[in-house]
Amino acid sequence: MPNDSPKPVNYIPRTRNYYRALGYEKDYIWAKHAESPFSKLKKPISQSRLAIITTAMPDDSMSGKARSVCTQTTITPPLEMYTDELAWDKQATHTQDVASFLPIAQCQRYVEDGFLGSLTELFYCIPSEYSQRQTIEVDAPAIVRGCIEQQADIALLVPL
Repeated sequence: MPNDSPKPVNYIPRTRNYYRALGYEKDYIWAKHAESPFSKLKKPISQSRLAIITTAMPDDSMSGKARSVCTQTTITPPLEMYTDELAWDKQATHTQDVASFLPIAQCQRYVEDGFLGSLTELFYCIPSEYSQRQTIEVDAPAIVRGCIEQQADIALLVPL
């Protein structure tokens, strides 16, 4: 009897082969971290303030340009986000339903239900620049500063 179980995708070798087929000669160097920056929660989620971080951008104003971290309000969740320049399986899914990848309304309900303490007034859009140096030296510190200013206890990264 054949085994019809789906097999895991070997993402890194597959991506490397894909870019080589496109003509890139230098392989992408994947980030590796010996230590994780994560820590134990200092208080229960029901008392914590959550910051949401996404790789989608608020609009196409930065299309084709060097992008930077930006913020948007969580008070009224956006009806659309700019995702055209991001890569995902566009035949299998779409990004027309913003709530499917930016769970602001769901988190607001968690606050109302008492499961989550509160939500920061802003959410963060971090560009997908594929530069570890840009991410480590510029984007991540900007997000950390914003989270501290917004008094976030925890953060939810929702990449596309």
